[in-house]
Amino acid sequence: MKDIILKAENISKQYRLGQVGTGTLSHDLNRWWHQIRGKENPYLKIGDTNDRSTKGTSDYVWALQDINFEVERGEVLGIIGKNGAGKSTLLKILSRVTAPTTGSIKFGGRVASLLEVGTGFNGEMTGRENIYLNGAILGMTKKEISSKIDEIIGFSGCERYIDTPVKRYSSGMYVRLAFAVAAFLEPEILIIDEVLAVGDAEFQKKAIGKMQDISKTGGRTVLFVSHNMAAIKQLCTRGIVMEHGKIVFDGNTDDAIENYLNANNSIIDINQKKRIGNGLVKIEKVEIVDSKGNLVQNIYSGQDIKVLLHYTCLLKDSEKLNMHPSIAFTNAMGVQIMNHHSRLNGLLYNNLSEKGVFCMCIDRLPLPASNYTVSYSLMSYDDYYDGADEVFAFEVVEGNFYGSGEVPPASHTLFLLDAKWNESTIN
Repeated sequence: MKDIILKAENISKQYRLGQVGTGTLSHDLNRWWHQIRGKENPYLKIGDTNDRSTKGTSDYVWALQDINFEVERGEVLGIIGKNGAGKSTLLKILSRVTAPTTGSIKFGGRVASLLEVGTGFNGEMTGRENIYLNGAILGMTKKEISSKIDEIIGFSGCERYIDTPVKRYSSGMYVRLAFAVAAFLEPEILIIDEVLAVGDAEFQKKAIGKMQDISKTGGRTVLFVSHNMAAIKQLCTRGIVMEHGKIVFDGNTDDAIENYLNANNSIIDINQKKRIGNGLVKIEKVEIVDSKGNLVQNIYSGQDIKVLLHYTCLLKDSEKLNMHPSIAFTNAMGVQIMNHHSRLNGLLYNNLSEKGVFCMCIDRLPLPASNYTVSYSLMSYDDYYDGADEVFAFEVVEGNFYGSGEVPPASHTLFLLDAKWNESTIN
């Protein structure tokens, strides 16, 4: 029999755009009039889906719609999705920071949350005082908190400043102490938002290890939101993918990550791009596919991919064409970081079909998390056939490129070098 520690049933959350509160006085009176007559809130039937990319027609928006899931004791649930998908709103409801518009949540234990920097602590109180305050909120006795306080302080690395008001802490110190409090005061359910990204790589690794420990040995439940797919893969036993305020996938972690990465964005119409060349060989479509042949626009660092250039050939004779297609990647800052053509591999294309595909295979994509675009050109020694810039956009998300769970951000490096360190002596 399943040991369910958290159950969310028909959770929805509605907001009124541009307003504080539930709306105008007339709307509140209308709700009251329906309520005393035993009728449903009339504003539950209106409102736009939570899609930031489109302009809605209603003053109301559904941040969440019909969310249903169960979590078993000891399970580590990863919640993933793009910005604006509703992840943080869901965690705020689960943490009782805000109430759902409709639906209910059933808990089987104490909940500790780490949602965003600045919540949960009193800035005027010292780190030590905040530990006792948070423990008391969780229902622990002073004796229970005292038995854990040395572990909390040691794990946080804030020993020197533990008796200093936390308003003087850096954001990294604040998060380290907040996580240590949430993890060591033994809640049955621990809810962690993307806030761990504020900490340095060493602390993130230590925090993930602690979350694994409390779920496996402590039998406690963790709900974890992150854009770091390597951390999700390493830590979580199950994954939920959210999109526009709804759950679109719930299941195995690897399948959840694949579902998230393969979600289609808007496709760039190549025919709307300025092109150069004589057009006798012409690219009709550019795609990136994964190792299974699935079209992807979200890729993780270290993933095997193929860039496909679908072409048509109008040449009557291409026996000695000697064509070398090239592909270039440009980063979010407009810097071209790679340009690779087939001649570098000693390959020139001849005898083209009327329709076909040029394919560039990339093993272990060596790019850090960021947004990129693809440009291409088709040329031979004598002619330029086709070329266009930024014909395909894709996003790279953090993956376990080095196998250590750590990948430097795009702000620190343009590409990921597959290098090894060892200790050696020079003769």
